[in-house]
Amino acid sequence: MAGITKFFKSSLAIMAVALLVRLIFLFAFFHAQPVHIARYLIGEETGSIAASIAAGHGFSSPLYAPSGPTAWVMPIFPYLLAGVFKLFGTYTLSASVIIRSLNVLFSGLTCLPIILLGRRLFGNATGLASGWTWAFLPMAITLPVSWVWEMSLAGMALTFALWLTYVIDERNDALAWTAYGFAWGFAVLVSAAVLSVIPGCFLFALYRRKQRARDWLRLGSLAALAFAITISPWIIRNQIVFHGKVLFRSNFGLELWLGNNSEVPDTWAWWLHPLDSPKELSDFFRLGEVAYMEGKEAAAVHFMRTHPAEVARFQFHRFLETWTSYSDSFADIWATRKLSLRADLLMNYGLTLLTLLGLLVARRKTPVAALPLLNVIVFFPIVYYICHTTPRYRHPIDPVLSMLSAYAVVCTLRAIRESVRSGALNKLPQPTATE
Repeated sequence: MAGITKFFKSSLAIMAVALLVRLIFLFAFFHAQPVHIARYLIGEETGSIAASIAAGHGFSSPLYAPSGPTAWVMPIFPYLLAGVFKLFGTYTLSASVIIRSLNVLFSGLTCLPIILLGRRLFGNATGLASGWTWAFLPMAITLPVSWVWEMSLAGMALTFALWLTYVIDERNDALAWTAYGFAWGFAVLVSAAVLSVIPGCFLFALYRRKQRARDWLRLGSLAALAFAITISPWIIRNQIVFHGKVLFRSNFGLELWLGNNSEVPDTWAWWLHPLDSPKELSDFFRLGEVAYMEGKEAAAVHFMRTHPAEVARFQFHRFLETWTSYSDSFADIWATRKLSLRADLLMNYGLTLLTLLGLLVARRKTPVAALPLLNVIVFFPIVYYICHTTPRYRHPIDPVLSMLSAYAVVCTLRAIRESVRSGALNKLPQPTATE
């Protein structure tokens, strides 16, 4: 019994189980796929850019044909995939297995910062419960295998940087604060969406340090400088290559237009993407990446200004899809009577509701400490409400949702236990005055 208890309380055991579960799904995934479609199992634009890098043509050509330099995605994951292509062959089955195995590794290792963060904020029980929740969370098992994309690495990097936000104020050495800035810079170079949460987290860390010592400005400046140095090569490259028209990513105009045009039914018109529309693909190659994106952004902005009611409806459906994985209402999906859909619906709604409950309890018990969590949940998805979304876009913040959900469950169980104990004590015979 003691051995079982020790196992469930071990961070290494949680990570090992998380990796094992994901590897089992990885085996099942490839067992169900014909070998000849290995190329099409590697994520579209990212795979195309990685293939270009591996072939010696640089960071370019996101649409499977030579089109010149690109900034369609952030650089770290495509370069990682390019390294896999160089070692195991471009678009080979071996490369597909290896890159998915790396995604599995990133997802499994995310258990550690989740446990540390939960333990730091809410105690050991919540830390362990957070790790086990992440280990068995269905989307955390399937997405790293199903998609060759940056979201698993982004989730690990974001959760680690968020944990540092809560502990960095205790450190007074320059190296620690420099590492803090680097951690956020690395996370941004994995996923530009991380930029939305950095100001709030950085200000929180500075506020906490200011409460401890007067060196907060010096240490904060070091962190900011480290962050700037980390991301500057990518920004400088884009400014030079695209003549000052691109900062982080070049594809915002397209993504905005795909979710805001007259053909959108409720969330986005995926069939208008250049990879799915011959006309759009032709326009992309004819105009070039920057001009094409500028045209799409102008068209999207015009539509948003002239159709505010439609845009509001799209954003409502995207909000639903972000937090429930479905753009339709609970009642509409439940009415289909499909058991698998109902189970998935209950899981997704349950995770969101538990996250909200955990956040509310955290805000009541530790209002200041809960601010970075609120910052992540509020600001990270905003760009997806505006453009378009799919369930995997939210995945980098799913570790935070797992932790808050676990905290809600732990608090609920504690309240039930205390209520039962209090009721049992009240039922005990009360001593009389003579006694």
